[in-house]
Amino acid sequence: MRILFLVQGEGRGHLTQAISLGQILRGAGHKVVGAMVGTSPGRNIPSFFQEQIFAPVHHFAAPNIIYKAHGGGMNVGKTIATHLAHLPKYLKSLHRIHETVRQINPDLIVSFYDTYGGLYNMIYRSGIPMVCIAHQYLLLHPKFIFPENSRINQFLINLNSKSTSWLSANRLALSFREMPSAPDLKITVVPPLLRKEVTRLTPQNGSFILVYMTHHSLSAQVIDWHRKHPEVQLHCFWDNADASEEFVFDSTLTFHQINSEKYLRMLATCRALVTTAGFESVCEAMYLGKPVMMVPVPNHFEQECNAIDGVISGAGVMSKSFDLSVIFDYLPKHIDQSEKFRDWYNRGQQLFVREIAEFEKSINIRRKIQSEL
Repeated sequence: MRILFLVQGEGRGHLTQAISLGQILRGAGHKVVGAMVGTSPGRNIPSFFQEQIFAPVHHFAAPNIIYKAHGGGMNVGKTIATHLAHLPKYLKSLHRIHETVRQINPDLIVSFYDTYGGLYNMIYRSGIPMVCIAHQYLLLHPKFIFPENSRINQFLINLNSKSTSWLSANRLALSFREMPSAPDLKITVVPPLLRKEVTRLTPQNGSFILVYMTHHSLSAQVIDWHRKHPEVQLHCFWDNADASEEFVFDSTLTFHQINSEKYLRMLATCRALVTTAGFESVCEAMYLGKPVMMVPVPNHFEQECNAIDGVISGAGVMSKSFDLSVIFDYLPKHIDQSEKFRDWYNRGQQLFVREIAEFEKSINIRRKIQSEL
């Protein structure tokens, strides 16, 4: 099959999931014919995606979360206002996606939680089946455990998840652990997607703490803790475009620009990971047996859900801030779940190939009809 990816470009998770699925699909004889990726001002698509997706990459303007200064979390009002002001631009992006789909004419579209996925299906009705993949679809599962007193946020995030997957053929819900699927809701629970580079690493027990943040404004909290504990070796990855490739704050704190190979190498040799509760980062740490402190970005409900689900799955501990004392208190209590996680992950390749293969028969029929016309 000729498969086209539609990828949300915000954060690292959806990009690495696309790379991983591309590796699996090509191994099964399919062809990834392109990747459409949403971009936004101040956020560049990491170079590793262009290098590792092995398909033409098509960019389009997409909405993104706007954060408060100095690590204050998501600025809800400004995010909404900015999106409304740029609505004409986003409508042009939707049309650009349609033009790209028409030119490529794939057999199947795989959407990695892209904002435009459901809208594209609703408006253009291309007839090309779409499969949607994301951890967020697990939140639609009737057995998912949410934060307390969060009914409004549950409604909003699930409304968004439904909108990204309107008229899709199926939703593949990535999960830290095995759970029963919910076919009546078009939800198939599948293992995480990790790049092969992660599975080739040999974990070692290092002495430093690794920090990964989704926005460089959160670095203020790390620096504040560091000044009180200068003896602790910290290495942090951020997206600060104004900083050098490697910014040495002092002898025990270094900031690195996001670099896939460098990050994974340090993840394999760190003592523990502190991260902003992104699903992909937590999965990589679990595979390598690294304890995780998950710090949801303020006002970012999805990350709160990730953190709670991660704790239930044995990944580590949750914290409301980058107070690294929390991870040091937790470390003696951590129980390594890497073997159990790897068993679940290793079933993934077969499951993904099986789910994609479900469409081959109908696609072959559509090809025959098109050739006769």
